[in-house]
Order: sequence, then structure tokens, then C-alpha cells
Amino acid sequence: MGLVLKNKREQSERGNDMQSQEYIIRTHQLGDMGWITYRHALTVAKNFGWGGAFEAVVGDITSQFIKTYDSEKERCFIAEKNGEMIGCVFLVNAGEGTAKLRLLFVEPKARGLGLATKLVEEAIRFAKEAGYEKVCLWTMKILDSARHIYKKSGFKIVKEEVNQEFGENLVSETWELNLNIDEGIIP
Repeated sequence: MGLVLKNKREQSERGNDMQSQEYIIRTHQLGDMGWITYRHALTVAKNFGWGGAFEAVVGDITSQFIKTYDSEKERCFIAEKNGEMIGCVFLVNAGEGTAKLRLLFVEPKARGLGLATKLVEEAIRFAKEAGYEKVCLWTMKILDSARHIYKKSGFKIVKEEVNQEFGENLVSETWELNLNIDEGIIP
């Protein structure tokens, strides 16, 4: 089962198939975690040079998700087009009324379609339905496109620190989104 979302762009003059057809967002299935680890690690290694340390983090997250999955409180959303996986995001229970958004990823050929925004929106929608009070996430400051989506979705930076987890000096950020409707933060 999945949500069918039509993107709003027309097919480009080059005939880019990604821009001209529908995609679905579904929950995870057997085998998806391997794809997520593989594609996320290779793409990030190519774009940022983060190697085995990053792959290990992604592998740990996907493994832990499968081992402790709680269908009432957690989701892995997969974007798919014509049977091909093109993106994902996780929402996991971080405890104390907080969900954690993890591993937002969109294949390079599917970027620019608004897919990452749709994945984040779907995760936030589910977080509200599951009764969470807030959603947090951890990212790197150099990931400008993702940071733009988080900001547009209402997340705020609550912490920054220098981090060498992936072999270089990077600034990591913790962001939070308050889901308390009474405070008027999320309409």
C-alpha cells in the first residue's frame, strides 16, 4: 500500500523519466534496509567523501530499526517509482514523547521533485498520529538541501557542535519540531 503522489513538473526536454511520472510512498518491506544502507553510503561517499564510518552508522540505524521495530510508533517510508526505490526517511521512537527523524535520502536522479519534502511531511503526519509531542533530528551543517527542508517544515536548531565522526571537522546540528498544537507551532 502506498500514497500515490504526482509531482508537478513537466517532462524535461531531455525526456527525464523521473520528472514525468508518479511515485508512491510506502512502508518498508523485506530487503529495503540493505538498499538503504547501500545507496545512502555510496551516494554520500561520492558527494562528501564519508566512507566506512558513515556506512557503519547507516547500517547500525537500519539494523536497530528492524530489531526493535514498533509498528504503532515507528515507520520507514520508502519512495518508489515504477518499482524502483528512489528515497526514504525513518521516524523512530526516541523516548519521552519524542520521535527522531533519521536517514532522509533521495536518489540523485530524483532530486528536485519535492520528494524529500513529501517524505518529511509524511513522517511528521505519522508522528502526530502516533501521539508524539516533538520530533528531533541530527544532521550536518554542510547538508544545505536537507537543512532547507527541515527549516521549511518548522524544525529549529537547538544545538551545534564540532564533530569528527566521519573523519573531518564537521558541524553537527540537532533540530527539533514541537508538535504541540496548543502552542500553535504546527497548524
